[in-house]
Amino acid sequence: MREKAKILDKDTLSRSLMRIAHEILEKNKGTKDLCLVGIRNRGAYLAKRLGACIQKIENESIPVGILDITLYRDDLTLIASGPLVRKTEIDFDITDKNIVLVDDVLYTGRTVRAALDALMDLGRARSVQLAVLIDRGHRELPVRADYVGKNIPTAKNETVEVRLEEPDGKDEVAIIEKDS
Repeated sequence: MREKAKILDKDTLSRSLMRIAHEILEKNKGTKDLCLVGIRNRGAYLAKRLGACIQKIENESIPVGILDITLYRDDLTLIASGPLVRKTEIDFDITDKNIVLVDDVLYTGRTVRAALDALMDLGRARSVQLAVLIDRGHRELPVRADYVGKNIPTAKNETVEVRLEEPDGKDEVAIIEKDS
C-alpha cells in the first residue's frame, strides 16, 4: 500500500469542521434539542470537535455522546471471532432530540445503518442527521450525508485514511492505494 495523495491537512480539516458546525446550526435553527453522537472510533473525536466548534459559535454547549456499533454490524462474523466491543457513552436521553450522527468516512453506508439500529435501541429521536468528514462514494445502501466536509471520488482499490491528533498524533486525510 502506498499513499497516493493528501486530501486534507490540519488547517483544511479544521475549516471543514467549522463549516459543518455552522451548517448544523443553520439547519437546526440553533442548539435547542440538538445533540451530537460520534460513531467509534474517529467519529467520536470528530463529534467532540464539532461540539467545541458549536460552543465557540453559539457560546453554548450541547450534549455529545459516543456510540459503539460493533454488535450491530452486518459483517460481525466476517471481521473477527472475538470482536472488541467498547462502551457506548451517551449520558443523555435522545428521545425527541435532533441527533447529528458523526463519522469520519461515508463509504458503503453499512456503518451508518448499524449506527441507526444502535441509536434506535436507545430511544426515539425526533430526527437523525448525518455528518461525515469525507464522502468517498461506492454506496451499497441508500444513505446520504446531510453534512459533508469533502467529497472524494475514489477507486475500489483505494481507501481513505483519516488521521486525527487524538489517536494518531496528526490531523490529515490521505488516499491510500492498495497493492494490486
